[in-house]
Amino acid sequence: QVQLVESGGGLVQAGGSLRLSCAASRSIVSINYMAWYRQAPGKQRELVAGITSGGYRNYAESVKGRFTISKDNAKNTVYLQMNSLKPEDTAVYYCNAVYGGAYWGQGTQVIVSS
Repeated sequence: QVQLVESGGGLVQAGGSLRLSCAASRSIVSINYMAWYRQAPGKQRELVAGITSGGYRNYAESVKGRFTISKDNAKNTVYLQMNSLKPEDTAVYYCNAVYGGAYWGQGTQVIVSS
């Protein structure tokens, strides 16, 4: 079982940056896949970025070149660096881990003002 706690959300102006953190309750070295999803009001939850245990990364087209996912195995933490933020990036961002089953954090709100 894995517990995930997100932090780092907030209010930022368009063009600004935020870094989200996802702290896991256990070592992430052996977790197959960790990812960030987001859900905007009235929309379905969508994948933003993911990283495998081996370090392979994938991104949604809408965030390529602006967002970077990374992880620190020593800190059991996954990060999402978000640059050049746009109002359409406004959403609740969720951390996800695939380890036997799927685990989710409680989410952190990101609001980008125009």
